[in-house]
Amino acid sequence: MNFFEVIETVGKTIDAVGVTVIAVGALISAVGVIPRLKTGQAYRVFREQLGRSILLGLEFLVAADIIRTVAVTPDARSVAVLGGIVLIRTFLSFSMELEITGYWPWQKSRREAVPPENAAAGQ
Repeated sequence: MNFFEVIETVGKTIDAVGVTVIAVGALISAVGVIPRLKTGQAYRVFREQLGRSILLGLEFLVAADIIRTVAVTPDARSVAVLGGIVLIRTFLSFSMELEITGYWPWQKSRREAVPPENAAAGQ
């Protein structure tokens, strides 16, 4: 097995980890919300847990794209495509962070100052 095949295999493995994280996270979120169905917090808890799973999975998927693009096909076109993918996924991550916490990622100090029960309302 040569260097490029190893890198391609590593990239595919990290891709698989990312997809697995999202799928298992969705399953855990669905199962974890069942006890909360009568409390009225089921939707919020499910959304937060699922969102965190998707964010973590996206991080693995971006890492796999970077590894494969930089190590296997480092031409201008593939780097430009990678840049577009990273921009789209970064936008998705920021949007999901806003949906989950009510704050942008760079508002960490503000988020920590708000009690958790008020964070979902954006107060």
